[in-house]
Amino acid sequence: MNDAPARALAARIYQHAHLTGDFVLSNGERSREYFECYAWQSDPALLREVAERMTALLPADTEVISGPDLGGVPLTVLLSQITGLPAAFVRKQPRDYGTRRLVEGAEVSGRRVAVVEPAIKTGRFVMGTCEGLSGAGAEVNRVICAVDRQHGAPERLAAKGWEFASLFTLRELAEAR
Repeated sequence: MNDAPARALAARIYQHAHLTGDFVLSNGERSREYFECYAWQSDPALLREVAERMTALLPADTEVISGPDLGGVPLTVLLSQITGLPAAFVRKQPRDYGTRRLVEGAEVSGRRVAVVEPAIKTGRFVMGTCEGLSGAGAEVNRVICAVDRQHGAPERLAAKGWEFASLFTLRELAEAR
């Protein structure tokens, strides 16, 4: 990270999202540190700056921006607004009422879709999002995130044939603080 504005943005994300205490992680392990994406995504100016910088990570042929329900919605919506591209949202599982669709929003079938996440650790969760989109007929052209937590996601996604790009790594955020 060579430019001062990027370092400043990384430091602000870290200040908002880095928590210390006693946390249980999704894999059941305990940690004294936690990175809370909702903390920085709830700051409108910070969220907008992140989204504006993330537009550079989108492949030129992207036709739809998609994110998983809840965690990916703020960035997906803002990137949609900035780029003018339609948005789609992928549920963890279809509801048993209404449309009963896994993918809501813009039509993805036959379209090139970029998947957006605020942060990715192992890639396990986002792979489910990509598989859901592929099952709906989408061509996932890249997975992008604001923060790569550096637990092997790029390698896991590449093994499935999905490109990956991140704005920052967790290490870069910590160094910028």
